[in-house]
Amino acid sequence: MKKGILEIHNLRKHYRLRRTRLLKKPGSIKALNGVSLSISKGESFGLVGESGCGKSTAAYTIVGLLKPTEGRILFKGNDVTSLNRDQKREFRKKVQLIFQDTSGSLNPKGTVEWILREPLRAMGMQKKEIKELILESMNLVGLDKDLLGRFPHELSGGQKQRVGIMNALILNPEVVIADEPISSLDVSIQAQILNLMNDLQERLSLTYLFISHDLNVVHYFCDRIAVMYLGEIVELSESEELYRSPLHPYTQSLLSAIPGETGHKLERIILEGDAPSPLNPPTGCFFHPRCFRRMAICSSVKPQMTEVTKDHFVSCHLY
Repeated sequence: MKKGILEIHNLRKHYRLRRTRLLKKPGSIKALNGVSLSISKGESFGLVGESGCGKSTAAYTIVGLLKPTEGRILFKGNDVTSLNRDQKREFRKKVQLIFQDTSGSLNPKGTVEWILREPLRAMGMQKKEIKELILESMNLVGLDKDLLGRFPHELSGGQKQRVGIMNALILNPEVVIADEPISSLDVSIQAQILNLMNDLQERLSLTYLFISHDLNVVHYFCDRIAVMYLGEIVELSESEELYRSPLHPYTQSLLSAIPGETGHKLERIILEGDAPSPLNPPTGCFFHPRCFRRMAICSSVKPQMTEVTKDHFVSCHLY
């Protein structure tokens, strides 16, 4: 795996469950199962998969909102899981998160100005400097300064998302993790937010980890894409290569569901049943109960990530 500004090595997050009347045996929900990624400086890296596959858990674990069960998270070569308090504070300035639900992430009791001011005050900045930075940031994301006195419920969906983006950028981060940043917006507003994020990346030299369930959006926005299924990466490739030549049956099924002309001419693939429970995942390949190309080996032996062509990796016994 190439060195990057942000690296994830064998990241696992398991939630222990106690024995209850309904759960007779104690167990654990395996939200992440050995995820490894390396994101280069200035790159837009996409993480895509169905709801519940572990995408958001990965985001929250990287920024420190969740503690990993196992694995390492490296920022510029430093393991952030072993940083002291001051070092973690500096890391959180450099790696910021844009939340999926801006209505829930923005304090409903605070005005836009208060929401933006508080993290800057916590960093010890002076009033004049804070005011200048907030006005500069408002202009950067295309918001009128008259909105500073409004509360979140008085903003449109697009305005709230711009405030969420500004809240993530105001501490001048190097890496921004965007967790489904446009999923709750109208299609016309989605395009505006994606264009804004592209523009900000160029102007501020940002690195993105872009999380979404929509392969079309990720293909448009990202340089490389990792496909996640039940807490594991099953395919990783450059965006155009993945879109043109998907290898894993799960990726093929996702692409086949995209309406219209997509460039890969896949017939519609209907998967069997629902995704298995992370409380009791299948043996072997996690995808085999739903796979339309499964073989006998798939139910007993877990496939390893293999580089099939240059920079195109897949975890599947077919290759």
